[in-house]
Amino acid sequence: MNNPVPHGGQPEDSPALRQLYADFESNHLNPLWTQISGLMPRHPKPHAVPHVWKWATLYPLAQQSGELVPVGRGGERRAIGLANPGLGGEAYVSPTLWCAIQYLGAHETAPEHRHSQNAFRFVVEGEGVWTVVNGDPVRMSRGDFLITPGWCFHGHQNVRDAPMAWIDGLDIPFSYTNDVGFFELGPDELSDKTTPDFSRSERLWCHPGLRPLSGLQNTIASPVGAYRWEHTDRALSEQLHLEDEGYPGTVAPGHAAVRYTNPTTGGDVMPTIRAEFHRLRPGVSTATRRDVGTRVFQVFEGRGGVVMGGTTHALEKGDIFVVPSWVPWSLQAESQFDLFHFSDAPIMERLHFDRTSIEDRK
Repeated sequence: MNNPVPHGGQPEDSPALRQLYADFESNHLNPLWTQISGLMPRHPKPHAVPHVWKWATLYPLAQQSGELVPVGRGGERRAIGLANPGLGGEAYVSPTLWCAIQYLGAHETAPEHRHSQNAFRFVVEGEGVWTVVNGDPVRMSRGDFLITPGWCFHGHQNVRDAPMAWIDGLDIPFSYTNDVGFFELGPDELSDKTTPDFSRSERLWCHPGLRPLSGLQNTIASPVGAYRWEHTDRALSEQLHLEDEGYPGTVAPGHAAVRYTNPTTGGDVMPTIRAEFHRLRPGVSTATRRDVGTRVFQVFEGRGGVVMGGTTHALEKGDIFVVPSWVPWSLQAESQFDLFHFSDAPIMERLHFDRTSIEDRK
């Protein structure tokens, strides 16, 4: 006779049932009926938690690392991963994304290597470093967004007398979980030690509305090595100026935003990472929203706050915060509030897991 199933869908305890479960375990099996609420919740219940890393804490720790930890083969990079408190100590900002502060001392060089993981750099302050991507030296300066698509050789050199720090973003957790990672060392010496104002990729691709006939084939990742702050700043300013003149341009009143794109497709700069920049006028608050997937922000300039899961966090220049999947969040600007933003949206959209809920403004 079958065991009766009481309300709640679980069978009554019995010696036979305990033996069945023991046999499951010894044969590396798990019954769905004991796990379904955890495996298939009614809405996302992330292990990652909302968290803010303060630049006033991060940068001094990076400086100390610069004094104590060399850069070279073995460790490869002086990069400090932001470990989400909900993920058990892994240096993951979320289950799909990595975010780190990288620090390069005066006249230091980080040797070349390449990996399957897609990467970018965003510079909140400083200058003097050139990243060499597949032999193309790319200047890194304040406000610049720079990409290193998967399997491109890359290294960094600091030619100045002062150190420099920036943030790295990669899809390391996603690639690690899915066992798709490869890694290869490059030459110990950088393939190009020159320091041009503009990389070859910029000279070829960065002319508004113009595409070289030598590059008509679409590329998986953007062929542009650097998206310069002067263009980002101008685009955001013009959106707000158009709003003042009564023309549409902003995503919401007082909220300008741009997305960095691949000029060959019009899509995201890399297949797994989306990058944007947002500017809020003083006193502006955004609507509360929830998104499937991870969002990470760094404050580039100004003061304000973020409300995540009902808790308000004060923010200032350099601070980094993560919004895990389906956690409600909104931004609040005290002064003009500039924020760099990246997410795993291309993964969620390509797999059709994306979903957004926006609350009506009161």
